[in-house]
Amino acid sequence: MSSEASAAQAADRMAGVEPVPGVPKPDPILKATGVRRTFGGLTAVDVEHLEVQRGTITALIGPNGAGKSTLFNLLTGFDRVDAGEWSFEGRRLNGLGGHRVARQGMVRTFQLTKALTRLTVLDNMLLAAPGQVGERFLGALYPPAWRRQEAVQRERAMDLLRRFKLDAKKDDLAGSLSGGQRKLLEMARSLMVNPSMVMLDEPMAGVNPALVQSLLGHITALRDEGMTVLFVEHDMDVIMGISDWIVVLAQGQVIAEGRPEDIRSDERVIDAYLGTQHDEPGRGGEAARDAEEEA
Repeated sequence: MSSEASAAQAADRMAGVEPVPGVPKPDPILKATGVRRTFGGLTAVDVEHLEVQRGTITALIGPNGAGKSTLFNLLTGFDRVDAGEWSFEGRRLNGLGGHRVARQGMVRTFQLTKALTRLTVLDNMLLAAPGQVGERFLGALYPPAWRRQEAVQRERAMDLLRRFKLDAKKDDLAGSLSGGQRKLLEMARSLMVNPSMVMLDEPMAGVNPALVQSLLGHITALRDEGMTVLFVEHDMDVIMGISDWIVVLAQGQVIAEGRPEDIRSDERVIDAYLGTQHDEPGRGGEAARDAEEEA
């Protein structure tokens, strides 16, 4: 299926969905309710309700310190909530560690990549393969079983490395890769578990501009293959260019949701990014000019 057709399908899925915070989706793959996390006296996340539509690219945006990465950490088992619950594919995920969440089919990448720098690129890929027979005591005692499985996994890893144009680096140490190549490796590695949803935390951060378009192509390809993508990003051109739906966080709360065209003109979003005294007709800028003229 072409990227244009997939984008049109995603738009059709969201047709009629009202652009308001916490709005129910037609076919949500992820639901979160009352998710709250505090650090001392600071409330980092306070999400009343959030749903992510299956088969779409959803962007999670907001000013620095809005709670985006913290919310990612909570939903994927890398941090503990103070309150709230969430489910993925109808299965409750509260209390599950990161590795168990990934086994459910929801995987994530990190803003600072987690490649094992002293392992080769191929070994990084193989490490992510689930259900490895050789990792169990009895399975390890029967080499034919784990050798057959490893051969299959190795072929899958190489297919993914070819897809992400990292196959020529398969024997290189992951620590020798550039920042952009590490992002590609982390995305490729996440696909080793055959996920139904991929969560990307600032996939473009620190990436050479030459690789940005490649990463964007890979993200849209995930949706085209039927996966759901939830990603954090600060580049508004990227966000508006590939997102089917956008969720806006500010001070840990969802203040707006909608299609790119809804978010672009939303006063709550403009205020969150620029402050309530940003320059627009009838507001701070005009008042400031009047004050100068009177002076």
